[in-house]
Amino acid sequence: MNLPQQRSSVTATDLTWHSLYLAGAFSSAVFVVLNIAAIVLDFSAPPPVSGGTATLEFIASHRLNYILEQALWLIPGFFAMIVFVAIYPALAPVSPSYAALGALIGASAWALTLAIPTTSRGAPALVYLSDQYTATADMVQRTAFATAAEVLIAQNNTPTIAGVLTPVGMLIIACVMVKGVFPKGIAYLGIATGGLGILCEMLRFVLPGVYAIYGLLLVLWFITVGRQLYELSRMKVE
Repeated sequence: MNLPQQRSSVTATDLTWHSLYLAGAFSSAVFVVLNIAAIVLDFSAPPPVSGGTATLEFIASHRLNYILEQALWLIPGFFAMIVFVAIYPALAPVSPSYAALGALIGASAWALTLAIPTTSRGAPALVYLSDQYTATADMVQRTAFATAAEVLIAQNNTPTIAGVLTPVGMLIIACVMVKGVFPKGIAYLGIATGGLGILCEMLRFVLPGVYAIYGLLLVLWFITVGRQLYELSRMKVE
């Protein structure tokens, strides 16, 4: 199948998938805005990434800020799921199997982050432990809460399958994009981001600086994909 035929096939489905493309574009924008807000909050008061006692005391001193930051890291996962689903119909005429596989893996990864609510910068459950920690003066109980916090922090600092699945899904989708209606620049950005993401997720705390680059590329990918989904939502059947 040559490229003009692929584009015509996708264009013919534009009216059918108009609402989904638009929802994907909107979700991409929300994802980017919420992540930028989370990054700003993180820079204003970066939470500890180790030490149960230090973490619980930090949360007690920055409770509202911490809760808001955790929400800003987690809520975008819902919108990311919509973006991956919205990409599928645009790429299905090129490769239905790989488009479905990439979209399913990408969406599932973000669903898992909501099912297991931890972020690389903390976890909502730590707020409860912090409240209990500050509410008691008993050192035995405080030690127990700090130990529980250490367990959560250890889990948070361990690479998870959910983290790896995101760049895997992106990489599959990006490979399909090379021959689809998405500009090749977006496809190549996705390939680079997906490849780097797999490496960074596996070595997250060995290469923290590189992981930050991956995070920025991920946001940039969502920006470019969201813009293209918006353009697709405006196309008419030829």
